[in-house]
Amino acid sequence: MNEPIRVKPHHVVDIITSFGTGRRRFEPHPYGHAVHSVAAAVAADPDVMLQMELGADDICAPCSHNIDGVCDDTIDTSYRPTAPSLKREWNLRLDRRWCTALGLREGDRLTARRFCELLRDGPQDLTDIYREIPADRTADRAANLQKGVAAFLTGQVRLEA
Repeated sequence: MNEPIRVKPHHVVDIITSFGTGRRRFEPHPYGHAVHSVAAAVAADPDVMLQMELGADDICAPCSHNIDGVCDDTIDTSYRPTAPSLKREWNLRLDRRWCTALGLREGDRLTARRFCELLRDGPQDLTDIYREIPADRTADRAANLQKGVAAFLTGQVRLEA
């Protein structure tokens, strides 16, 4: 059996949301993180095993901002002034909220398909999860997330090489 992909809940949500925008190409990022690899693995196999992680995950592992398992990157607080400026604090806040909303805990293992089923059946209004972000941005995110979930669960996600 292959090892599960250790992944933060919000990273899976971001990937599925990207599928909902019609994104079918993920390129390596200048930071060196592995979003492109994890997105490809998820798109290729709906039954790939995911393990929920609240710290540095397999996406973070090769990132230049991952310093001994701790992210030193900052976020743009111009449109979310009540959010922490350190990405690791912001991500942890989101991941805890996603875990609560989906009934997950760190270390839980589930397939990408099951994760998307939880998203499909979970909160449609994401304002509580992304409460620091303006409502219009959150509404767009929610719509794209649901489109991505539907595309993923019906086998309509095919990434370009």
